[in-house]
Amino acid sequence: MEEFTVSKFLRRMQDKTLAFVGDSLGRQQFQSLMCMITGGKDSSNVVDVGKEYGLVKAHHSATDYAMHLDRPPAFLRRFLHKFDVLVLNTGHHWNRGKLKANRWIMHVGGMPNTNRKIAYIGGAKNFTIYSIVNWVNSQLPRYPRLKAFYRSISPRHFFNGDWNTGGTCDNTTPLSGAKEVLQDEAGDPLAAGAVKGTGVQLLDITSLSQLRDEGHISRYSIKATPGVQDCLHWCLPGVPDTWNEILFAQL
Repeated sequence: MEEFTVSKFLRRMQDKTLAFVGDSLGRQQFQSLMCMITGGKDSSNVVDVGKEYGLVKAHHSATDYAMHLDRPPAFLRRFLHKFDVLVLNTGHHWNRGKLKANRWIMHVGGMPNTNRKIAYIGGAKNFTIYSIVNWVNSQLPRYPRLKAFYRSISPRHFFNGDWNTGGTCDNTTPLSGAKEVLQDEAGDPLAAGAVKGTGVQLLDITSLSQLRDEGHISRYSIKATPGVQDCLHWCLPGVPDTWNEILFAQL
């Protein structure tokens, strides 16, 4: 695999725009990349163009939100033509608690979903991932310079309970469970199946990240709540840096 260097990355991405579209783990990958190419300092070589795309969080309201499983986000439909590299991900928000807390109502065909198979969280997630990957793939002939990736799921490492039942991940020894990935197939079969036969590339990070159960924020967050550990997000510098090294190699 080609070694990541700042100069190589900046040459490869000169005058180009890279977009991460996903969840908080997608944001961590973005934060990781920014640190890797700037060293945490302002750099004239890297420009944050978020404001040009209206990336401002809306004030919270008590309104229900339509969650269109069969439509690409309006953000993608509006701005895809301006991107040179696109990295998509989703995964851990697909649970009933998150849907209820965010007041998301699943829609298909512009109407509230009535398909019982899709009504299950797993079915809805699968349907949506295939839908968005297929839509991006259908757009690639229009934008031949665009390189699109779907990042496989980032693993959680909760031991002795879940995130809300006392689960922990405060092991500090790297690779204590295993030291290498032995399987040939992707660690996220859903992601691999969704991109198969399309022009969207798989950014396969699941199995290698699975080995790093000590790499999470755990109880060391600045805003840590006593008795609650973050075994989903990662410390930085850390595992997401490796995701970006792989992304660079695939570019």
